[in-house]
Amino acid sequence: MLFAHDTECALLATIALVNTAAPGREELPDVAALDRFFTTYGWSGRHEHTDDELRQVRALRPRLRRIWYADTDEVVGIVNGLLHESRALPQLIRHDDQPYHLHAVPRDAPLATRMAVEAAMAVADLVRMDELSRLRHCDHPDCENVLVDLSKNRSRRFCDAGCGNRAAVSAYRARRSASPS
Repeated sequence: MLFAHDTECALLATIALVNTAAPGREELPDVAALDRFFTTYGWSGRHEHTDDELRQVRALRPRLRRIWYADTDEVVGIVNGLLHESRALPQLIRHDDQPYHLHAVPRDAPLATRMAVEAAMAVADLVRMDELSRLRHCDHPDCENVLVDLSKNRSRRFCDAGCGNRAAVSAYRARRSASPS
């Protein structure tokens, strides 16, 4: 583990959230999809199951996506803005059989607020450790997804949407067509 468990979980949930929206693609089309996202990424606390909550979560995505395109100073501005707007006050919390970890807003804060703050806290750890280079874009030419490289050797190039497999198949086919029969 390169980072604290809660940091890694928050980073993975953040990339998953950012990747639910790309040009021409909406993976949070309704409240049921948000419910599945909530469960899949282990969110706890308040969850209203409403269209308004869904709109708030969707509205957060472009701001978080910007982190992957920004320089360090802009990332710091985004992180500080999210923390300030949410009135974040970090505290050690233990719940749901999890060890102590940081929460910076109460569990009854709106879901989009909690998502924003968890993302901001995780990215703050990357900034403090000078590890923003771990935030990357998928190398597949047809993919707009972002990723976080948590590998020790910093070798991750593709997102979790199967792009690595598609790239390998394309390379294999190119080699086969180039070789004499």
